[in-house]
Amino acid sequence: MSKFTADVTAAETALRDLFPATPLQLNEHLSARYGTEIWLKREDLTPVRSYKLRGAFNAMRKAMAAGSTPHFVCASAGNHAQGVAFACRHFGARGTIFMPVTTPKQKIDKTRIFGGDSVEIVLTGDYFDQTLAASQQFSAEHGAAFLSPFDSADVIEGQATVAHELMAQLPAAPDLVVLPVGGGGLSAGMTSYLAEKSPDTRYAFAEPQGGASLKSALRAGMQITLDRVDSFVDGAAVARIGDLPFARLRGFAPEQVVTPPEDRLCMTILEMLNVEGIVLEPAGALSIDALRDLHEAGALQGRRVVCVCSGGNFDFERLPEVKERAQRYAGLKKYFILRLPQRPGALRDFLTTLGPEDDIARFEYLKKSARNFGSVLIGIETTEPDNLTALMARLDAAGFTYQDITRDELLAQFLI
Repeated sequence: MSKFTADVTAAETALRDLFPATPLQLNEHLSARYGTEIWLKREDLTPVRSYKLRGAFNAMRKAMAAGSTPHFVCASAGNHAQGVAFACRHFGARGTIFMPVTTPKQKIDKTRIFGGDSVEIVLTGDYFDQTLAASQQFSAEHGAAFLSPFDSADVIEGQATVAHELMAQLPAAPDLVVLPVGGGGLSAGMTSYLAEKSPDTRYAFAEPQGGASLKSALRAGMQITLDRVDSFVDGAAVARIGDLPFARLRGFAPEQVVTPPEDRLCMTILEMLNVEGIVLEPAGALSIDALRDLHEAGALQGRRVVCVCSGGNFDFERLPEVKERAQRYAGLKKYFILRLPQRPGALRDFLTTLGPEDDIARFEYLKKSARNFGSVLIGIETTEPDNLTALMARLDAAGFTYQDITRDELLAQFLI
């Protein structure tokens, strides 16, 4: 047994002081859809509803065993902050948690609840980079231990306990493990552990299309920083894969990384909520959504597949946005700017083009584009994608002038 594997085993044993092993569940719904065994490792069921507690706990445990001062600092707007707060309270250690000023109140409140009197929350910076810089400066000035969310050997070791658990829970070794990727700590830890314990296991990595830092780095053969990151998948939207994680992951091929589009992830979040009663945050749904692409590539058939559901800290205030994005991706909702004549009966003429399953979800006059015409923002929901194709054909035949802005990011940002 290697030192890394032995250390992971020790970390997993110590974790039992906090919570039992998270469930590994055979999911009948997904197994039937893809014609193979699909198991879900439910990291959304830890006390802080994500795997981040594992790494934070292990890093603190080792720092305190080495005689480090029990004052820890981190920067996070989400799961890492909550994991650090929970572990600080467990150890009776002091924690200072820096969060961006723009962090939703729900996340701030949950972090405060988990940490209690053990933690102080400092809100600073409009952007995470500003928050991170402030936390690192504070850590240096006060001689506190800075806890990275992923770029730490002890954190990676803690996250690897997920692999230790699933090997004890499965009836046989997994053929394929699908891992969500943000900074890379979870993937680095689990692949390193399984390389020794289950050498025949293969891997697929899932990171958001708008934050594919691992895939970009593997293609380039070196770490790169993305110019732009879509922050929707806030638990995995990372512009640059961590240094230590990349050192462990650089041997994988870019073709092993699946990049689900953010809007499609919304379909998976809703499906798991409505069909299975499982609440997943966007990052937590990554591995399940990636099954769509892996199935099309023929990578699932006849395999025992484990998907790691990394987190369930979903703010239900986001549910309308998630539903909206899912409908648009599925082709069940479109937005148009319609040029409507300013005359009696014009609106009635438009309404006659609607099909029996077409519903007006938004109707808003924008401005008059000419003396005799007005611009209308209109949203149409329906039950089948073909209905909207047929609607546009009827609009063309009736001579209406319109523009489909459903996938126009700039216009959608300001108008929808």
